[in-house]
Amino acid sequence: MTEPPAKVARREQAAATDEPAADVSVIIQFQSLSGDDTGPQLDIPHNVTPEQLETLLNGLLNNEEKLPYSFYIEDKELLGELGAHLRAAGLSVERALRVVYQPQAVFRIRPVARCTSSMPGHSEAVLSVNFSPCGTMLASGSGDTTVRFWDLNTQTPKHECKAHKNWVLVVAWSPDAKWVASGDMNGQIHLWDPQGGKLAGTCSGHGKWITSLAWEPAHKALPSARFVSGSKDNLVKVWDAATRRCVLSMSNHSQLITAVKWGGEGLIYSASRDCTISAWDDRDGKLVRVFKGHGHWVNTLALSSEYALRTGAFDHTGKAPADVEAAKAKAAERYAQATSGKPERLVSGSDDFTLCLYEPSVAKTPLARMTGHVQLINQVVFSPDGRLIASASFDKAVKLWDGAKGTFLASLRGHVGPVYQVAWSSDSRMLVSGSKDSTLKVWDARTRKLKVDLPGHADEVFTVDWSPDGGSVASGGKDRVLKLWRH
Repeated sequence: MTEPPAKVARREQAAATDEPAADVSVIIQFQSLSGDDTGPQLDIPHNVTPEQLETLLNGLLNNEEKLPYSFYIEDKELLGELGAHLRAAGLSVERALRVVYQPQAVFRIRPVARCTSSMPGHSEAVLSVNFSPCGTMLASGSGDTTVRFWDLNTQTPKHECKAHKNWVLVVAWSPDAKWVASGDMNGQIHLWDPQGGKLAGTCSGHGKWITSLAWEPAHKALPSARFVSGSKDNLVKVWDAATRRCVLSMSNHSQLITAVKWGGEGLIYSASRDCTISAWDDRDGKLVRVFKGHGHWVNTLALSSEYALRTGAFDHTGKAPADVEAAKAKAAERYAQATSGKPERLVSGSDDFTLCLYEPSVAKTPLARMTGHVQLINQVVFSPDGRLIASASFDKAVKLWDGAKGTFLASLRGHVGPVYQVAWSSDSRMLVSGSKDSTLKVWDARTRKLKVDLPGHADEVFTVDWSPDGGSVASGGKDRVLKLWRH
């Protein structure tokens, strides 16, 4: 049957202007993140929505349960009708459109909306809060020299741990939740049993304060055995948690270490005020690479697989296999999902107002140098799915970046003071920021708008964390109070 002349004219006009007319269809090709084509090319109406594409894709992939997906065309996420998206991006419909899909978390985290508990106890500023990998426990470190453990069910203090003689600057959970390491301004590291709140041992060796701690990933070692520390004495040390001995000591930095991370590919990363980042072999401590992308102090590091490394074998409900070998296999499976078989990515933030994105196991030149902040960068964090990077800065803004390419996506503005820290929800759909202005703010990663404003602290908010099970946000700061926020 021949088409009516009016329809042909409209089709020709659409082709001439590269704009889809009301009844023009678009040919698409679904593509996975790794670049493989999924299914045949499809002829679909131009006014198709992401929800309809999701239904189509689930059918092609034979998913019995409907899984949520996000869709990207030329690296831009499809949020509304396809035709409007194409017009806004100035894309032609004369060729098959590549629609890249990414699975989203099957579970959905609800935004925290109110403070359910203000937990006093610390007599000085709260400097570090950290949820356990299973999400059921919380540890905090303070200027009052104590480490405290909190019961999340009753929202009350569980243990007060005294051994440090100076400010506790950092606390870090092992990925199997069996240990907590805490570092202080004297250079002492204490190990704690979180269940009993007892001191399990002390690691002495650093001459100045401890700035950062990170544990060996669960897919490499279970039960957790080793962790790495960075210090103001310019040294990076690897410790055996069972013997409390230093097993590796690495040094090539000429100024204090600001951050250490233990990657999943057998590398330990250290950032320093000497403007460099070093990568070390975690077996023998040999220097593998030095990254020189910044012109000023490097303040912060984040890995694209960090959520999987932090939570080990625990899933989003806080469950993990009881058997050690099964748990190790589960941790390896979760790490493989987090990286999708691609090299781990590392992002750094600096006093030079920029971020650098690397594939550190592949090359020492940055994939991208990300500019836009107008003050120093306090913290960078990858979303759990690795797709987005959030950066917190003294310029009062949180910025979002593409986690694979480093392109700028959005500025989240609302704070009236420097933003100290950000934390992602485990479904990668929201993030929370804590600021000098005494508030926390919850942001929607898709709409890039403020979702919830959380006032309540009486002074600067130094530290925030979102529990891996998504149920709670914890915050602490200058007012000495630890607050729990829930839906």
